[in-house]
Amino acid sequence: MENESGLAAAIGGFMRWAITPPQSYAVYLVCLFLVAGLSFYAGSLKPKKAVSIGPPPLSAPRN
Repeated sequence: MENESGLAAAIGGFMRWAITPPQSYAVYLVCLFLVAGLSFYAGSLKPKKAVSIGPPPLSAPRN
């Protein structure tokens, strides 16, 4: 266990570093801004219009 190397050790080392008090505040703020930015971006996207729908039929009532 002491001689770990690779991706698992890197992730474990980062997690150990990220949960210590000074860094945890920064990690929290970064995640908060990331979630807020992604939700703002997703909310600003326009839905795609349907391609196969043509004009309404002539028998449709007009409003």
